[in-house]
Amino acid sequence: MAIEQRAVAPLRVLLVVLFAVLVVLQTVSLPGEFAQQAQEQPQDAHLRWPLTAVAVFLVLCVQVVVVATWKLLTLVEDDRIFSDASTAWVDAIVRAVGAAWVVLTGASLWFGLHADDPAVPLLLALTWAGVTVLGLLMVVLRALLRQATTLRTDMEAVI
Repeated sequence: MAIEQRAVAPLRVLLVVLFAVLVVLQTVSLPGEFAQQAQEQPQDAHLRWPLTAVAVFLVLCVQVVVVATWKLLTLVEDDRIFSDASTAWVDAIVRAVGAAWVVLTGASLWFGLHADDPAVPLLLALTWAGVTVLGLLMVVLRALLRQATTLRTDMEAVI
């Protein structure tokens, strides 16, 4: 368990930095970028608020994953990772990734049908594939966690 304990502190620092960057992105950068884009390209100004809402929602999904990961690290430190509490946090990650997947699928379809340049739809397709892989991986890891939790509970009952 010593290796896990040494990895937890730097991971927590990186999670705090990531969360802070996400907050700045969500509150300042993305809304400002879409406002500037609306001014520079008035023909696309009607997309300002829908794009802002989608982008802010996707960042919110990442923030949920960061918070759930923090909570899972706490369970690792307390040697309670194989418990029902950890399953709840993994479920939160799966739900956040699923919600991001649904919104990203809709955005990808919309942009795919309205794009003049193939770069944006290709980038969205790549992002969609990555989120899909992440979601499926989390479902598999959740199943493994449940099996490990059941085995640990059974072993504790025997001992």
